[in-house]
Amino acid sequence: MPESSFLSRVHDALPDLHPAERKLGELVRDFPGEVASYSASELAKLADVSNATVSRFVRRLGYTSYEEARRDARLEKTHGSRRFLAAVRDTAPRDPLTYADTDTLNVSKTIESIPQETVDDLAKVLLSARKVWVIGFRAGAPLAHYTQWQLLQVIENIVALPNHGQTMGEHLAGIQSNDLVIFFGLRRRISQFDNILSRLISSGASLALISDESLPLNKEVTWHLRCATDSPGPLFSHVSVMALLNLVVNRTIDLAGESGRQRLAAIEAAMMPWMNCNRQFPMKNEFHRQC
Repeated sequence: MPESSFLSRVHDALPDLHPAERKLGELVRDFPGEVASYSASELAKLADVSNATVSRFVRRLGYTSYEEARRDARLEKTHGSRRFLAAVRDTAPRDPLTYADTDTLNVSKTIESIPQETVDDLAKVLLSARKVWVIGFRAGAPLAHYTQWQLLQVIENIVALPNHGQTMGEHLAGIQSNDLVIFFGLRRRISQFDNILSRLISSGASLALISDESLPLNKEVTWHLRCATDSPGPLFSHVSVMALLNLVVNRTIDLAGESGRQRLAAIEAAMMPWMNCNRQFPMKNEFHRQC
């Protein structure tokens, strides 16, 4: 069997499994983290199957032993899907305040870990860069576009990537040493993440890497800002990432000074005719006829 992730192996094997193995496979598919947490006999008991079934199951996945499968599951639990943190016995509804409390703690841990000097340095380079590139995939994609939209208030030459119908190569080739790149590295990272990161580092551009806490501190980038993404539920929380972006954007606007205020005023002035039309012609068709 070609090398693939633990969870991919489970998905691929499920259609051909015998009933008892399928029962175990479906449990592991829905709660893959249990393999990382339990011994073979404990997992057998949890799934109500025999120890021999567990042995056959891991061999079907292409592993020589349960411990080998367990190592893969542990690795994916650390770097992969949030689903690896869900447990069979942990499916009861949670108090909504549990989420709020966790998010509050995530924000505090994240902001407290980043010195004010770091935020100021990043904001200053944002304002002085020839061009700002904001790159994000998967969970990072909407965050990249949000960051671009917010910084556009004071930075004219800023783009969010990737764009539809374009390859990253078309953009990576245009990054220069006097540019600044904000690159989101949140789980689950794409397979080309390391290659893109290496290319960004070699470009010589100032590089702000924004990741979750699972990514080891990278000393090759200009700034590595790690965010706490813990959650009591089955998905990672990105509230702390938004809090960090809010801090960076507002500090950038602060340091933009008079030029920033002038750009904000110009944006407001340019929007006034459209805002007046919207108030005068609340019906969509009438708005388009008159404006």
